[in-house]
Amino acid sequence: MKPIVRRGLGLLVIIVSATVWVLTASMARRDLRVRTCTGKETIDVIVKDSTERRFVEKQDIENWLEDEYRAYAGLRLDSVDLARIERIVLGHSAVKTCQAWLTDDGSLHVELTQREPVLRFNETSNGYYSDADGFIFPLQSRFSVDVPVVDGSIPMSISRGYKGRPGTAAEQKWLEQMLSLTGYMNRGVWKSNIRHISVEKSGDLILHPLEGKEKFVFGPPVRIPEKFGLMEKYYTTVAPTVGPGHYSVVDLRYRGQMICRK
Repeated sequence: MKPIVRRGLGLLVIIVSATVWVLTASMARRDLRVRTCTGKETIDVIVKDSTERRFVEKQDIENWLEDEYRAYAGLRLDSVDLARIERIVLGHSAVKTCQAWLTDDGSLHVELTQREPVLRFNETSNGYYSDADGFIFPLQSRFSVDVPVVDGSIPMSISRGYKGRPGTAAEQKWLEQMLSLTGYMNRGVWKSNIRHISVEKSGDLILHPLEGKEKFVFGPPVRIPEKFGLMEKYYTTVAPTVGPGHYSVVDLRYRGQMICRK
């Protein structure tokens, strides 16, 4: 076959392929204008971390979209605002990430992850969680998470229903320190033993172990490894000598010192 013929055939194949692609794309666009979103009858909700937390369920997503998006069912597929759907779902405090998409059969798919609490704060008329990033969100009515509880004179002003980071730099710094404290506990033996922390008016933390009557005066949430090192020495050297429950208060506030009181 002559070169010029081969080139002509190659060009013809390219033109035909391009024409088919354009026609296919045009038909697909017309099809999108005809097909509609079926709505909650076929909505598919994937909560990726549902085995660990059950803050959000399929019915919640259906209710949120019905209340806030309303008439998304029956809309043409190319008219459904997926970004708006994601914003609606993300607007609820227990949701951390969200992705929404449609499939050719008109089904809406919503995939999300939930926030993971690491601390719970209990005040007289308010309660809220913080995740490891310092994001505060309200307690959830459907499900609670077993994390260390902080109560007492909490130096943060958090209104009921608030979600987001603490409002002042001082509050954010204190919360970061508390998260460092929790992170240190979770990496060792303290995770299962220290579940309650109270805050004195002075700002000192009091750690209440599950076992024993001892209260540990931790002071502010600083020099964390040093203070837990002193706590470990108490359990390995002092308590075995005097017997469990001999002391009721163990003061860890002073550098390099452990002061025990009955």
